[in-house]
Amino acid sequence: MPRLSAGDPAPDFTLPTAGGGTVTLSDLRGSHVIVYFYPAAMTPGCTTQACDFRDSLGSLQGAGYRVVGVSPDTPERLAQFAEAEHLTYPLASDPQHQVLEAWGAWGEKTLYGKTVVGVIRSTVVVDPDGVVELAQYNVKATGHVAKLRRDLQLA
Repeated sequence: MPRLSAGDPAPDFTLPTAGGGTVTLSDLRGSHVIVYFYPAAMTPGCTTQACDFRDSLGSLQGAGYRVVGVSPDTPERLAQFAEAEHLTYPLASDPQHQVLEAWGAWGEKTLYGKTVVGVIRSTVVVDPDGVVELAQYNVKATGHVAKLRRDLQLA
């Protein structure tokens, strides 16, 4: 799958969310949006990453950023995850991988020394006009939000 780069238009999407609603990227225009892609709710790495975003949410929002997490989990599983970890930003469900593929976050990766196809842990920052500002692929779950904040000069 081709990956997004700074300057690319961010592909719009509407996905079901943990709370039973939907999130549409174009509805968030006017704000910077951090869209992060993760493999599976309630797994150790994904929980670490989700909680890092949760713990940084106030300062990110104060700097004009919104956060949306996307995984192939069902909305029901995402609702359990959000409740268990007190996540207050949208978690979106993409079980057919359409958004994951369009954003370059689905494809071959190495897992425990084997090549598999799945979610590539990624973060894309979209500017208020819907253009990719920053795209990071194969990110680490631990410490990623701190690195992202530095990259965005928010640290």
